[in-house]
Amino acid sequence: MFDIIGKRFYFLLISGVIILVGIISLATFGLRLGIEFSSGSIMTVNFEQEVETAQLKQELADLGYSNALIQRTGGGDFIIRTPELGGEEKAELENALTASLGNLTESEFYSVSPMIASETAKNAAIAVAVAAVGILLYVTWAFHRMPKPFYYGTAAIVALIHDALVALGVFSILGGLLGWEINLMFIIGILAVIGYSVNNTVVVFDRIRENLSQDVSSDFEVVVNNSLVESLGRSLNTSLTTLFMVLALLLFVGASIQNFAVVLMIGVIAGTFSSLFIAPTLLVMWERGEWGRLVQWLPVVRGR
Repeated sequence: MFDIIGKRFYFLLISGVIILVGIISLATFGLRLGIEFSSGSIMTVNFEQEVETAQLKQELADLGYSNALIQRTGGGDFIIRTPELGGEEKAELENALTASLGNLTESEFYSVSPMIASETAKNAAIAVAVAAVGILLYVTWAFHRMPKPFYYGTAAIVALIHDALVALGVFSILGGLLGWEINLMFIIGILAVIGYSVNNTVVVFDRIRENLSQDVSSDFEVVVNNSLVESLGRSLNTSLTTLFMVLALLLFVGASIQNFAVVLMIGVIAGTFSSLFIAPTLLVMWERGEWGRLVQWLPVVRGR
């Protein structure tokens, strides 16, 4: 039988390195906040004649919008994000672009004020926090007949934090390199990932509970390892089928839900890893009191 738990320090090291890279990226690039969280206006336009992104960017700079963000869609439209525009400012901008680049058609325009952006950011943070607290309480209650049930709830929350940090790190890198922004679709994706990840984690924990009740072994590490091996196929099959669905969304639905699909993809991969190799590992380490041993095992410490 595979000795998955025996490699637990390696799994924690892999996660630590990935999260460290994400933290460095967050410190370097930060997160590019979308209009929902930072206020401004978004205009989607299409020009009758061929216009290059560089041309449009230069024209916007000449008009005083040097910080405008431009994204070209697969259909040839331009999505232009600027500071918040009033009615007159919007009309002046469109007239200026028409005069210099040719006739244009506006298919979408909306603005978000700073007050609404601040409120949206606060509500998003509250939604994620409430979800995390609810999961902690639910998992603790679901395993209240187990020894130290709070450990199960805490391990599930640590796994969720792991998944969220991985997603934030990846989006920080994408924002720094490709200009991707955090928007409401990202928050919706994070909430979906939280639900997906905790479902996988509960499946594994439930198998641990069953094997403990059947006295499979007196060694908790052996029980957890057996439970992981028994759950491995089911978890991987579920994750693969979900990934196929997410890929279909990304390829065929398009840019409108790009952030949602990418966050789901990252979350499914990170959530599968954390539910199989992080959350159960934490249970074993708490049971055996191995935190000091983990520090001594680290290559940096061993090399001294």
